[in-house]
Amino acid sequence: MSATPFGPSKPTDYLANERTFLAYVRTSLSVMAFGFVISRFGLFLRMFPGGETVKLPQTNTSEGLGLAFGIFGCLLAMLGVWRFLATTRDLAHDQFRPNAIANVIVGSLTVLLGLAVVASLLRLL
Repeated sequence: MSATPFGPSKPTDYLANERTFLAYVRTSLSVMAFGFVISRFGLFLRMFPGGETVKLPQTNTSEGLGLAFGIFGCLLAMLGVWRFLATTRDLAHDQFRPNAIANVIVGSLTVLLGLAVVASLLRLL
C-alpha cells in the first residue's frame, strides 16, 4: 500500500520532475538575462544619438531593477534545485505531496517585481 493517494512512483514521474527542473533553469536564466537588459537600458538611453542634447535625469532605477531581477533569477534557480531534490526524495519513498507554498512565494515575488517595473515606468513618464 502506498503512502500517497497518487500511487507508487513511476519512471515517468522522475522524468516529469526533471523536465520541471529544466524549466526552472530556463526561466531563471531568462529572468537574469532580462535583469541585465534592464540594468543596461539607462546606459543605452544616454548613449543614444541626440542624448547629449536631451538631458535625461540621472536615476539608478534601471540598475536597481536589473539587480532585483538578477537576484530573483538566482533565487529561482536555487528554488528549482531544492524542489527537484525534494520531489526526487519524495518520489523515491512514495511520499509525494504537492507543495503550493513555493508556488505562492514565486508568484508573489513576480507580482512585486512587476509592480516595481510599472512604478518605475510611471515615474519616468
